[in-house]
Amino acid sequence: MTEFDTYPRRPGTPGISLRAVMGTSLLAFIGGAALIGWLVYDDKLPLSADFGKPAVTAPAPKASPLAGALPAPSASPSLAAAAGGMDQRIAALEQRLARLDLQAAATEGNTARAEALLVALATRRAIERGAPLGYLESQLKLRFGEAQANAVETLIANAQRPVTIDQLNSELEALAPTLLGTPANESGWQRFRRELSGLFVIHRGDAPSAQPDARFDRARLMLRSGQVESAMAEIERLPGARDAGNWLTEARRYATSQKALDLIETAALLEPEKLKDATGVAVQQPGPGAPPASSPAEASF
Repeated sequence: MTEFDTYPRRPGTPGISLRAVMGTSLLAFIGGAALIGWLVYDDKLPLSADFGKPAVTAPAPKASPLAGALPAPSASPSLAAAAGGMDQRIAALEQRLARLDLQAAATEGNTARAEALLVALATRRAIERGAPLGYLESQLKLRFGEAQANAVETLIANAQRPVTIDQLNSELEALAPTLLGTPANESGWQRFRRELSGLFVIHRGDAPSAQPDARFDRARLMLRSGQVESAMAEIERLPGARDAGNWLTEARRYATSQKALDLIETAALLEPEKLKDATGVAVQQPGPGAPPASSPAEASF
């Protein structure tokens, strides 16, 4: 045994072989090399020229003096979207305001037409009752003076000398003997012809009777149902029609008043341009069912 075979040992302890130490070191080196080779082969330990060198960091860019005043590039799309949304909201608000304006104008127009119709109905009730118009006269002139001037003048004039349907009925009953009897100024020849014509009367079975009594009864029924003009036509065919001049005049005025009332009621609903409100301003809202460019014809009295 040489001096390199074993380390010096103390008495009573086993010695460590140099070969064993060197063999263990060699095995450890070979195992480490094998492990590194396997890691490189499996791409878990990449090899590069810069491996082991310290990383170099790029210097930070210098801040521009205008960087604080300009918006960040990433904020531009959001600002554009916000501006577009604001424009849409403004457009929606403008449309809503326009609709509200139209609704307000329509409400004012419909209110003015409703008030005009109430004035027309109140005037009809006063005319039919024979009462004075009072404040309705000024309302008629204000609201319908331009649209139906002749009708307004007729109503005001006839209201100063009122005629009612009851008055016409009572006067017709009082005139019955005169209308059915012999006229006072009838000559002998006229009386002979009248009596001779009444002896033989030929008419169709479904035609109304031409006898004076039947005509008078028909006139009375027509007058009670409001058919004043038809009642006037029957009275004019009676033997004593010449003595009914005053009654016919009053009945004609009553019928004229009814036509004038119909005209102003129609104007309150359908007049497109000339109807006025309580302040004298023209009503812009068209009435229900009114044609675009037509107005009710103004009758002549």
